Amino acid sequence: MHILLADDQPNVCSALRLLLEQEAGLSVIAEAGNSRELLATMEGDCPDLLLLDWELPSGKGAELIPALREKCPELVIIALSSRPEARQAALRAGADDFVSKGSPPQEVIAAVKKYQRPNEV
Repeated sequence: MHILLADDQPNVCSALRLLLEQEAGLSVIAEAGNSRELLATMEGDCPDLLLLDWELPSGKGAELIPALREKCPELVIIALSSRPEARQAALRAGADDFVSKGSPPQEVIAAVKKYQRPNEV
Protein backbone atom coordinates (compact mmCIF):
# COMPACT_ATOMS: atom_id res chain seq x y z
CA MET A 1 0.00 0.00 0.00
CA HIS A 2 1.45 3.34 -1.06
CA ILE A 3 0.92 6.07 1.52
CA LEU A 4 1.30 9.84 1.30
CA LEU A 5 1.82 11.86 4.48
CA ALA A 6 0.60 15.46 4.66
CA ASP A 7 1.55 17.30 7.85
CA ASP A 8 3.41 20.57 8.44
CA GLN A 9 5.26 19.17 11.45
CA PRO A 10 8.36 17.27 10.27
CA ASN A 11 8.54 15.36 13.56
CA VAL A 12 5.00 14.04 13.01
CA CYS A 13 5.85 12.92 9.46
CA SER A 14 9.05 11.25 10.66
CA ALA A 15 7.23 9.40 13.44
CA LEU A 16 4.45 8.27 11.09
CA ARG A 17 6.94 7.12 8.45
CA LEU A 18 8.91 5.13 11.01
CA LEU A 19 5.73 3.58 12.41
CA LEU A 20 4.18 2.69 9.05
CA GLU A 21 7.28 1.33 7.35
CA GLN A 22 7.72 -1.27 10.08
CA GLU A 23 4.52 -2.92 8.87
CA ALA A 24 4.51 -5.42 6.01
CA GLY A 25 3.03 -4.07 2.81
CA LEU A 26 3.05 -0.40 3.84
CA SER A 27 5.29 2.10 2.09
CA VAL A 28 5.42 5.87 2.53
CA ILE A 29 6.02 7.25 -0.96
CA ALA A 30 6.04 10.99 -0.24
CA GLU A 31 5.49 13.73 2.31
CA ALA A 32 3.93 17.17 1.95
CA GLY A 33 4.15 20.05 4.42
CA ASN A 34 1.31 22.19 3.06
CA SER A 35 -1.62 21.95 0.66
CA ARG A 36 0.31 23.26 -2.35
CA GLU A 37 2.96 20.56 -1.90
CA LEU A 38 0.24 17.97 -1.39
CA LEU A 39 -1.59 18.84 -4.60
CA ALA A 40 1.68 19.04 -6.56
CA THR A 41 2.75 15.63 -5.24
CA MET A 42 -0.53 14.16 -6.39
CA GLU A 43 -0.10 15.43 -9.97
CA GLY A 44 1.68 12.15 -10.78
CA ASP A 45 0.47 8.79 -9.61
CA CYS A 46 -2.17 8.57 -6.94
CA PRO A 47 -1.24 6.97 -3.64
CA ASP A 48 -3.54 4.35 -2.14
CA LEU A 49 -3.95 6.23 1.13
CA LEU A 50 -3.40 9.75 2.45
CA LEU A 51 -2.81 10.61 6.10
CA LEU A 52 -4.00 14.23 6.09
CA ASP A 53 -3.37 16.74 8.84
CA TRP A 54 -6.82 18.29 9.22
CA GLU A 55 -5.24 21.69 9.98
CA LEU A 56 -2.71 21.59 7.10
CA PRO A 57 -1.41 25.11 6.32
CA SER A 58 -2.60 26.92 3.19
CA GLY A 59 -5.72 24.81 2.87
CA LYS A 60 -7.77 23.11 5.55
CA GLY A 61 -8.96 19.54 5.14
CA ALA A 62 -12.54 20.44 4.28
CA GLU A 63 -11.31 22.59 1.39
CA LEU A 64 -8.81 20.00 0.17
CA ILE A 65 -10.90 16.84 0.11
CA PRO A 66 -13.00 17.74 -2.98
CA ALA A 67 -9.84 18.58 -4.97
CA LEU A 68 -8.14 15.40 -3.79
CA ARG A 69 -11.16 13.28 -4.72
CA GLU A 70 -11.25 14.89 -8.17
CA LYS A 71 -7.58 14.00 -8.79
CA CYS A 72 -7.76 10.55 -7.22
CA PRO A 73 -11.31 9.22 -6.83
CA GLU A 74 -10.18 5.92 -5.23
CA LEU A 75 -7.93 7.61 -2.65
CA VAL A 76 -8.52 6.64 0.98
CA ILE A 77 -8.22 9.71 3.21
CA ILE A 78 -7.57 9.40 6.93
CA ALA A 79 -7.74 12.77 8.67
CA LEU A 80 -5.42 13.43 11.60
CA SER A 81 -5.87 16.14 14.18
CA SER A 82 -4.67 17.02 17.65
CA ARG A 83 -8.25 18.16 18.25
CA PRO A 84 -10.46 15.05 18.69
CA GLU A 85 -13.53 17.27 18.30
CA ALA A 86 -12.60 17.71 14.60
CA ARG A 87 -13.69 14.10 13.96
CA GLN A 88 -17.26 14.85 12.86
CA ALA A 89 -16.24 17.75 10.61
CA ALA A 90 -13.61 15.57 8.91
CA LEU A 91 -16.03 12.72 8.31
CA ARG A 92 -18.75 15.09 7.08
CA ALA A 93 -16.26 16.65 4.65
CA GLY A 94 -15.58 13.25 3.12
CA ALA A 95 -12.65 11.75 5.01
CA ASP A 96 -12.88 7.97 5.14
CA ASP A 97 -11.61 7.82 8.70
CA PHE A 98 -10.24 9.97 11.52
CA VAL A 99 -7.46 9.41 14.05
CA SER A 100 -6.54 11.76 16.85
CA LYS A 101 -2.84 12.65 16.92
CA GLY A 102 -2.96 11.84 20.63
CA SER A 103 -4.05 8.26 19.97
CA PRO A 104 -1.67 5.36 20.59
CA PRO A 105 0.37 4.32 17.54
CA GLN A 106 -1.60 1.07 17.31
CA GLU A 107 -4.73 3.07 16.43
CA VAL A 108 -2.99 4.69 13.46
CA ILE A 109 -1.80 1.29 12.23
CA ALA A 110 -5.27 -0.22 12.73
CA ALA A 111 -6.91 2.61 10.79
CA VAL A 112 -4.48 2.22 7.88
CA LYS A 113 -4.65 -1.57 7.81
CA LYS A 114 -8.44 -1.43 7.70
CA TYR A 115 -8.04 -0.22 4.09
CA GLN A 116 -5.17 -2.53 3.10
CA ARG A 117 -6.09 -5.10 0.49
CA PRO A 118 -5.08 -8.72 1.23
CA ASN A 119 -2.63 -8.81 -1.71
CA GLU A 120 -0.77 -5.80 -0.29
CA VAL A 121 0.39 -7.62 2.85
